Amino acid sequence: MRKRILLADDDAGIREMLGRVLELEGYEVVFAGTGREAVMMFAVKLPDLVLLDLNMPNMDGWEAIDQITSKHPYVSVIVITARPRQYKQAAGMAIDALMEKPLDLPILLTAIAELLAESETERIDRLRNPNFKTRHLNRGRE
Repeated sequence: MRKRILLADDDAGIREMLGRVLELEGYEVVFAGTGREAVMMFAVKLPDLVLLDLNMPNMDGWEAIDQITSKHPYVSVIVITARPRQYKQAAGMAIDALMEKPLDLPILLTAIAELLAESETERIDRLRNPNFKTRHLNRGRE
């Protein structure tokens, strides 16, 4: 069974390019162009992973993540953003990973594959670990 990824970004070019790459990697991709649409699509499609931009109309990414994780606290989330200095907030919300744009596709695809390879038990154990850290996917920073 193919893993399902919700790709939420208001930039149609990024949705199209990244969506194609993810589909070529064998994932089923569900698209959203606004924060509100991301929350709605999450509820309808129940993806295995959420790949979410922060700058979106109707509802920003942080609010969308909050609504998604309040219902499904153990869903894998990777934030992709052009906003600098967002790591502290991502870490405070126990986001799995953060990548600043421009995207480094090989690193992003590796992080996605690793998160989707986790069993539910492994994921819960990792998130409950007091030493849990959000991964910063740019230049090896944390």
